[in-house]
Amino acid sequence: MKRAATVRNMPAVMPVLIGNIRYFYAVEIYTELRVSRTTFWRWRAEGRIPKCKRHRGGKVLFNEEELSAIREYANRLEPAEPVNRNQMKLFNGVG
Repeated sequence: MKRAATVRNMPAVMPVLIGNIRYFYAVEIYTELRVSRTTFWRWRAEGRIPKCKRHRGGKVLFNEEELSAIREYANRLEPAEPVNRNQMKLFNGVG
């Protein structure tokens, strides 16, 4: 069975229904978000994204609420201004 594709021609995240709750495989999530597996698991270990549930064979699943939080974290925008303005003076030759 062929899966639907997103606008960018990436595979869509397809839910797994378990007890009327929709879950999503980690591999599909980090593929959709275009982040490496290592980055995804580092975010999880650092508590930046939610923990997961384990399914048959050790497959890792996230529910819809967790998926939403992961997408929000992965697509966050941060200010472009430097945190420490004195550090920038060093790189600009001002001192």
